[in-house]
Amino acid sequence: MAAPKTRKPADTDDLFSIAASPKPAAKAGKPASTKAAKGDGTYSAKDIEVLEGLEPVRRRPGMYIGGTDEKALHHLFAEVLDNSMDEAVAGHANWIEVTFDEDGSLTVADNGRGIPVDPHPKFKNKSALEVILTTLHSGGKFGGKAYETSGGLHGVGVSVVNALSDRFEVEVARDQTLYTQSYVRGAPTGKLADKGRVHNRRGTRITFHPDPEIFGKGARFIPKRLYKMARSKAYLFGGVEIRWSCAASLIGDDTPQSEVLHFPGGLVDYLKASLQGYDTVTADAFTGKVSKAGSHGSVEWAISWFGGGDGFLHSYCNTVPTTEGGTHEAGLRAALVKGLKAYGDMVGNRKAGQIQADDVLGTAGAMLSVFIREPEFQGQTKEKLSSPEAQRLVEKAIGDHFDHWLTAAPLQANKLLDWVIDRADERLRRRQEKDVARKSATRKLRLPGKLADCSQSAADGSEIFIVEGDSAGGSAKQARDRASQAILPLRGKILNVASASGAKLAQNQQISDLIQALGVRTGSHYREADLRYDKVIIMTDADVDGAHIASLLITFFYRELPELIRQGHLYMAAPPLYKLTQGGKTLYARDDAHKDELLDKEFSGKGKVEVSRFKGLGEMMPAQLKETTMARGKRTLLRVVVPADEAKETGIAIERLMGGKPELRFQFIQEHAAFARDLDI
Repeated sequence: MAAPKTRKPADTDDLFSIAASPKPAAKAGKPASTKAAKGDGTYSAKDIEVLEGLEPVRRRPGMYIGGTDEKALHHLFAEVLDNSMDEAVAGHANWIEVTFDEDGSLTVADNGRGIPVDPHPKFKNKSALEVILTTLHSGGKFGGKAYETSGGLHGVGVSVVNALSDRFEVEVARDQTLYTQSYVRGAPTGKLADKGRVHNRRGTRITFHPDPEIFGKGARFIPKRLYKMARSKAYLFGGVEIRWSCAASLIGDDTPQSEVLHFPGGLVDYLKASLQGYDTVTADAFTGKVSKAGSHGSVEWAISWFGGGDGFLHSYCNTVPTTEGGTHEAGLRAALVKGLKAYGDMVGNRKAGQIQADDVLGTAGAMLSVFIREPEFQGQTKEKLSSPEAQRLVEKAIGDHFDHWLTAAPLQANKLLDWVIDRADERLRRRQEKDVARKSATRKLRLPGKLADCSQSAADGSEIFIVEGDSAGGSAKQARDRASQAILPLRGKILNVASASGAKLAQNQQISDLIQALGVRTGSHYREADLRYDKVIIMTDADVDGAHIASLLITFFYRELPELIRQGHLYMAAPPLYKLTQGGKTLYARDDAHKDELLDKEFSGKGKVEVSRFKGLGEMMPAQLKETTMARGKRTLLRVVVPADEAKETGIAIERLMGGKPELRFQFIQEHAAFARDLDI
């Protein structure tokens, strides 16, 4: 339910960094000695470590796939699938097979041209296949000759998948001949093998198994996530058929065991499936495709406005999801806003001038896909498009079509314009209400006595930390920014609202204090303008007890203040569990895995590393709490979200885990006990 909000401290060391000891300054009047004593921390050429081949990937996987967590694990699949999709988009393949086997290995096959196997001009003793699989930044997508557009161009490439797999096997059917080669942790186990003639086969088949040394022994792909990734690719290119298959023993939900994914309608089909069950504002969706946009590019879109839910915008570049948005989304927003303003001006509606992008897209379901040559992204995992040309390309392509779409159906266009203006009026009303001084509103509130409020009057930029107990509350009050951060200590564990009666809920003092501090009313009486803080942050100990308290609080917000979550106000702090010290160097670890990683990578040389575990937030010094958990720019916050496509599943899960039927919890424990690890009891 939680999504990262602020970035973690960056790892600024590069591959050639070493831990150099500080040298004492030379005394005044005397030249510094050029003769080094033995063991005095000298720094010379022999100290420079050069990582060759795929060694850098295994040493620091985070630099290439963003970490070693579940998201990074599934990024391996995305890299291999992107290569097959590039073949399909280029017109060389029309089917892709994705097979998740019982042993945890994943196979991706296509009927494309097959990776070249002839000797590489620069590496006479290696095939092009081996060069691609063992050399970073190699492939046929950089010069623009083999592919006009590519999803794998900015990716870390299949070589990184090879490096991070304890087993990697490739089959290439090319020129009616089958070739195979196997690898272990990035190293070939033998030469490329010629398996003889195959007359009815072409393409590439890759089977890999993630290395538990990198991702942990319990790491495994999630069938539902793999299936959704494959399905989204099929939606993005109607010319490909993706054949999904998964071992039955690996499926524990409604994910299909096998399915042929083929959507000739592309994004139009995608949007229809996403908006199933919603009433739309206009009878027709705004859809279109421009195949020759710019010198080398294409734009496809599908947009519909609906009531009864939160809007969404799913964007892609060369079939790669851009979850952080980027320049192509900016082009879409600009085109829609300019188009509606121009139409409003044409029909004499003066209120159209106040329209902003959030008014247009706040209740819209939007799909956007662009194909451009040599796209530029921020970060190796390609989550934000930064190519300036994408904004111009999208704004021009969509803008022209949107103008025609509006003028061609005036009744529909007027209905949409009125709908968007209503959203703009509501936004302006909320802003005016929030601009009212909080201090004057505070006088009307009966605030709880334990609340240490902040001094600023505006809600924007202010935060309230909900902490467990007076001890943690005392440290937090000293560590906070008094101008913008408030602290509310709660005594013990709050009431489980999922299993409590309405009368018991109304009589609970802790929940009453929390609601009064926030300044809002619950359920359908909630008003965004009444919320006294921009961020509501749950800050509990980094242990099982703290996790239980956090789950109780999240359940309260989900049941009683769901709109607060939908508006993006609820967060969880991420305090460290360990402090690691060696000499003058101190680092903090969020969990056992992070501790082991820091011990292995950040502490070297002589000297004992002191590892101390924080039993609770109250045990931390205020300066430590501020540095690690509360200070903006240094902390990590997790935003609590309920994805629109998982709202039903979330409600069922909360009822099962937190509701009044213990037999449902017992059933859940029986089903998942085998997967539990790193228990902190």
